[in-house]
Amino acid sequence: MGKRPPSPDIEKRAYVKNPPPRPPLPPQKQEQWTPWLVPLIFAANVTMFIYTMYDNDCPTYTGTDKCLFYEYLGRYSFQPFKENAVLGPSVITLELLGALDPLRVERNGEAWRFFSCIWLHAGVLHLLTNMISLLFIGIPLEQEFGFLRIGLLYVMSGFGGSLMSALSPEPNISVGASGALFGLLGSMLSELFLNWTTYVNKCKAVTSLLLIIGLNLSFGLIPHVDNSAHIGGFLSGFLLGFILLMRPQYGYVSRRYIPAGYDMIKKKPKHKCYQYLLFIIASVALIFWYLWGLDMFYNGRRFKFPPESLN
Repeated sequence: MGKRPPSPDIEKRAYVKNPPPRPPLPPQKQEQWTPWLVPLIFAANVTMFIYTMYDNDCPTYTGTDKCLFYEYLGRYSFQPFKENAVLGPSVITLELLGALDPLRVERNGEAWRFFSCIWLHAGVLHLLTNMISLLFIGIPLEQEFGFLRIGLLYVMSGFGGSLMSALSPEPNISVGASGALFGLLGSMLSELFLNWTTYVNKCKAVTSLLLIIGLNLSFGLIPHVDNSAHIGGFLSGFLLGFILLMRPQYGYVSRRYIPAGYDMIKKKPKHKCYQYLLFIIASVALIFWYLWGLDMFYNGRRFKFPPESLN
């Protein structure tokens, strides 16, 4: 005689006692932010340049016969090429509006120039190159990490670039957002190291980032460009990236996305130990760099000024 098949009641009791394992949760999708701060920074820089040209008023202070494109631009026409080769205002106008002048910062207590100079540009060509870089670098970062972190990174990297510029052996009167932009580049590099496990195509990520950094560093070969601001901004952004751009590791799922009944004990931890370690090291290094730089600026140097530069 054949064996009697198990009754449905027995099968049901066995299923309840030993339920099959639940399928693993899919990786949590990265939330995308709507970028508005980077476009706002773009608009602020362009608006500030237009106001700079309005305040410069080349025809009144230099003469209509010397101003470039006076017939088309009127009050907004540019200074002569021998004075400004990048189609922009005079150095005097830039100083009055907040250019970084280390002598004024030290003797007159005008520390606000460390920040105001990153919103000024020496000319149309200078503004154009910086704003193109801002849109291509800043918008993807804001989409991924949000306006608060990218805004803080932009401003503090700009401060780091200004501080390094003021500490150069022969400091320049300088303007430009390059320090802040190189800070965004530096943060991209540290973010790659910090969140290495989240990248699927690591070779592509490294190659793309090195290409972007190389192209931007090439702008430092242009005459009168302040490379010290680039270095200071890049260093500050590199350290800030470890602090501000930490992402959950691949496979982590937030508690609010876990359905009822899943085992919370087996949930992946949000961050790895090395991410916390890099966060602590970078925080200490960044504080030390800012304090050391400010101490050297106010207590450890005297000034000799070469011709003005842009960063």
